[in-house]
Amino acid sequence: MFRVVRTLGLAFGLLAAVIAAQAPEFAQQYTQRLGGALDELRRSIASLDADAQATGRSREEALTLLRTNPDAFIARRGESARADVERLKRLEAQKLALDTAASPLGRLGVLARDPDMSIARAAYRDYQPAVPTTADGLVAGLLGFLAAWGGWRVTSDVGRHLARRSRRARPETTPV
Repeated sequence: MFRVVRTLGLAFGLLAAVIAAQAPEFAQQYTQRLGGALDELRRSIASLDADAQATGRSREEALTLLRTNPDAFIARRGESARADVERLKRLEAQKLALDTAASPLGRLGVLARDPDMSIARAAYRDYQPAVPTTADGLVAGLLGFLAAWGGWRVTSDVGRHLARRSRRARPETTPV
């Protein structure tokens, strides 16, 4: 029985290693999508800024004019443009945090803290698993293995210990 439990723990650890090793690849694919989103937002906002400047307005004045327009369509477009400006600021801050992370594994922490969910969903939807050939993928895999295997060992050792205790605690019955 103990060998089966140990084998299951090893299998569980290996599965966790394979899954954890995908995290750096996902972060890399997320970062590529983040770059594309930033490029598109910058293009859109540059167009807004150019139109504002051509009419002698600042970006804020143009946004206020759009958002307060009595035409519901134009007001909604103004609100969308304001949301794009705010999203650009958030995504630029995230890109900076990703670029300045202490290590590639540190990028995972940045993503875990505050992902842009639309980018994360798109990256997940199109994600292609990769064999971890980088040091980061191997380290992430090793960490995943150790966490799962170690957790399994602790859980199975505690369970085995409790089973032994309950067997010892049972009073012996003598046949009549």
